[in-house]
Amino acid sequence: MSDDRLIVALDVPNIIAGMDVVDKLGATVSFYKIGLGMLTGGGLALADELKQEHNKRIFLDLKLFDIGATVEAAVKGIAKYELDFLTVHGDPNVVKAAKEGAADSNLKILAVTILTSLDRKDLNANMYKPGNISDLVVERADRAFQAGADGVIASPLESKRIRDLVSSSDKLIVTPGVRPEGAELGDQKRISTPSIAIKNGSNHIVVGRPIIKSSDPKAAAHNILTEIKS
Repeated sequence: MSDDRLIVALDVPNIIAGMDVVDKLGATVSFYKIGLGMLTGGGLALADELKQEHNKRIFLDLKLFDIGATVEAAVKGIAKYELDFLTVHGDPNVVKAAKEGAADSNLKILAVTILTSLDRKDLNANMYKPGNISDLVVERADRAFQAGADGVIASPLESKRIRDLVSSSDKLIVTPGVRPEGAELGDQKRISTPSIAIKNGSNHIVVGRPIIKSSDPKAAAHNILTEIKS
């Protein structure tokens, strides 16, 4: 039986490759993430097909960032697909606009704190304010919650501190940057294992390459699910 705490990232170029992964995983996986990389390869069509015809849960990872009116309009259009999660950047004005767009739907708005592929050197280059990266993530999460976000995207290294926030009550923490023991890091820099992420308070973990690039994706997913449940 599947466990929707595991979200498999369909980091493939198009709808054909995406359906191939879904077919290989079968009933083992019930929740999928579709991101920008597949948007021009039929990503929205795949999201709709998986939701409506295969009864899968869908996380649309677009990380929207724009003026409020544009974000609100975009989210309003996306909400018509009846998907489950959508990411926006964690700036309070963006979160508020997204929540307006998602009104009267079940779409959950997740705020991106700081990408798990970034470290302090990267933040310096991006002219973020000085400070410990974990402190900044927690601060951004708190502000996003107060702006109305249904949850946040945060690395396993910050999920426990975010869960300890008063403002995190009944909020979701979705954690990318999760790698089983022995897996390659890829472009992730702030990572942890599935079991640690769940113990630290994450509601869902996102895993891509360790599953979809495996010679046996179903077995790889099953091993991660076993670790989560343990």
